[in-house]
Amino acid sequence: MQKLLHSTELEYAFLFTLKKVNSINNQSLQPFFNNLPIDPHIQGKYRSRRLSRFVVSGDKLIKLPHGYLYQGQEYNPLSGDVKREFAELENSLIEQDSFQKLILAFSDSCKLHPEAEIGVHQIRTTCSPNNLGNPAPEGIHQDGTDFIGIFSVARDNIQGGETHLYAAKKEKPVFNKILQPGELVIVNDHEFFHFTTPIKPQVPDLGTRDVFVLTSPSLIVES
Repeated sequence: MQKLLHSTELEYAFLFTLKKVNSINNQSLQPFFNNLPIDPHIQGKYRSRRLSRFVVSGDKLIKLPHGYLYQGQEYNPLSGDVKREFAELENSLIEQDSFQKLILAFSDSCKLHPEAEIGVHQIRTTCSPNNLGNPAPEGIHQDGTDFIGIFSVARDNIQGGETHLYAAKKEKPVFNKILQPGELVIVNDHEFFHFTTPIKPQVPDLGTRDVFVLTSPSLIVES
């Protein structure tokens, strides 16, 4: 697993940034969320997920071997100290021009080293009239990485799902916004805690929130 950098060592010392990535066609990405396996590591069946890791070489992505997501208990009280395995992203998604532009936009914004690993989580959170969807069941947290990116692909029949950033867990958020499709927020994980509020349907039917969550380092180990 890659060494984490202290905040004073980061090559790019921004705190957080929000941008609209106009070069990405969300409609080309959204269908790939209809075939996500249920996340087996949380209670309930409201979250579906895939995970892969990459490095950027020039203007191309290189997909790295399959591995396991690993976070310490201090970062994830629900699933910490457990090797979590998820299905890989589909090759047909990885080949999409818009997907590659998203990863390159994240890498460029963070000014990542060419050998830096990027973990890409493809996540759908579902809600219904009788059940909320919880994008962050671990509560206000850090991931234990250097940089985090959250990119909104689609919101269908939902309210809520507001992204919050905190300088400290017990303080009021310094940033709170519902990310609209095409918006990307990038966060220095050393400096902020983050959280996303639960979602519920706007009208009595199923609702979904589709996002990519990107991290560098990837937090993925091979054994």
